[in-house]
Amino acid sequence: MATASVAFKSREDHRKQLELEEARKAGLAPAEVDEDGKEINPHIPQYMSSAPWYLNAERPSLKHQRKWKSDKNHTKSWYDRGAKIFQAEKYRKGACENCGAMTHEVKFCMERPRRKGAKWTNMHMAPDEKIETFELDYDGKRDRWNGYDASAYARVIERYEARDEARRKYLKEQQLKKLEEKNNKPDGEGASSADEDEDEDEDALKVDEAKVDESKQMEFAKVEKRVRTTNGGSTGTVRNLRIREDTAKYLLNLDVNSAYYDPKTRSMREDPLPDADPNEKFYGGDNRYRISGQALEFKKLNIHAWEAFEKGQDIHMQAAPSQAELLYKNYKAIKEKLKSQMKNTIMEKYGNAASEEELPRELLLGQSEKEVEYDRTGRIVKGMEISVPKSKYEEDVYINNHTSVWGSWWKDHQWGYKCCKQTIKNSYCTGSAGIEAAEAAADSMKANVDRKAASEETPAPREEKNLATWGTDVPNDLVLDQEKLAEALKKEDERKKEEKDERKRKYNVSWNDEVTGEEMEAYRMKKIHHDDPIKNFLY
Repeated sequence: MATASVAFKSREDHRKQLELEEARKAGLAPAEVDEDGKEINPHIPQYMSSAPWYLNAERPSLKHQRKWKSDKNHTKSWYDRGAKIFQAEKYRKGACENCGAMTHEVKFCMERPRRKGAKWTNMHMAPDEKIETFELDYDGKRDRWNGYDASAYARVIERYEARDEARRKYLKEQQLKKLEEKNNKPDGEGASSADEDEDEDEDALKVDEAKVDESKQMEFAKVEKRVRTTNGGSTGTVRNLRIREDTAKYLLNLDVNSAYYDPKTRSMREDPLPDADPNEKFYGGDNRYRISGQALEFKKLNIHAWEAFEKGQDIHMQAAPSQAELLYKNYKAIKEKLKSQMKNTIMEKYGNAASEEELPRELLLGQSEKEVEYDRTGRIVKGMEISVPKSKYEEDVYINNHTSVWGSWWKDHQWGYKCCKQTIKNSYCTGSAGIEAAEAAADSMKANVDRKAASEETPAPREEKNLATWGTDVPNDLVLDQEKLAEALKKEDERKKEEKDERKRKYNVSWNDEVTGEEMEAYRMKKIHHDDPIKNFLY
């Protein structure tokens, strides 16, 4: 609702204002009136109807929503075509050398080029044109009919009306001439040519009726629209090519869940009446036209062009449509030729059973010698035995001298041949001798396994050898001095410490390559064995 100013209102005034607005929206109360006496639509939102505070609006109005600041320099007038302002009697300096007008130069002169221009002849000076400059507003720049003179079209109408009037006058004169000739002829000739005249009159009558029908159809196809006047504006004739008796496609089925109609493109792809009789309905959806007739052929042509382009051929449906269509025709001809050749080769090789062999007469008539017995309930008792389904693989085919097929024997999760008990598919059949040899081999293998298991249960006593420190057998008469062994152990410990800390190693080192038995025994006792489980706890 349009309000003049946002003043403080009590709760009661605010409630009354809301009730008044609701009544105006419902049409129970008269609408509010602005400064010009025009009614204000009560459904206009408040953020649009309320005027800004700086306008100081005293009464409700929508003037702040209109363009109330207009530029006086803008105009919608147009050039005065063909207007002349002054015509000189002699040539003036700076004027057109051809016609003598001051308003343009020679290269912009619209008159016929003279043999000698007005500059040299000083005769037949052309008047100056009226030059105007306008500063058009937004609508004036975009008005396609700005400056159009409606009276100019009246001359076109007058010309056509004069032509029609002359045509009617000529036809009337021709008709009068025919009547005069008919009256001037003798009775015999008149009687003989009466039939011909009647035929001509009938033909003329038919032509007139056809003209009347055409005029009625033309008036029927007119649609009068009113634009920009108090009653709707000036009428304009608009051609409508749709026949008015046809039902619009979106009115064929008013169900909400029926085929979708796109008002922008005026298309309905699905069938609006899928359950109706196809012989009675005239519209079955746009998809019916897209998958039939020339549309389907055009689709195949496009697909062929795409596939040919992907395979390397220089073909484009939009750039060279004639070339694409010619290649597609050649492709279809070659395809049909190859297809017929393949069919002929197959028929030559295998024959044509459909054309050479005729079916038996009893099969053609639906009769056979097969006997079938039924019981009282109609169930088959005899004569319709269940046939064993056949496999797609070859059956009862024996290879490599086998007397049974592969898979006829099973043992230890393996398939084999029952005739020779072999589990190798492409093996040669050995018969009963192969079975005996296999059993003997199995028995010997089992005996070996049992003997090995018995030997593992009672292991043989192992003789422990006392090896010397240098890797040989320890002689029986070897005797180690315990004091020298203790000294050798101390020296081995010192050597280990020197290896860990090089700072304790002396500069001058004396080395003796003679190794005694006690030193070798001390090295062996202090040596770390990598397979020793407690090697990490020694040091």
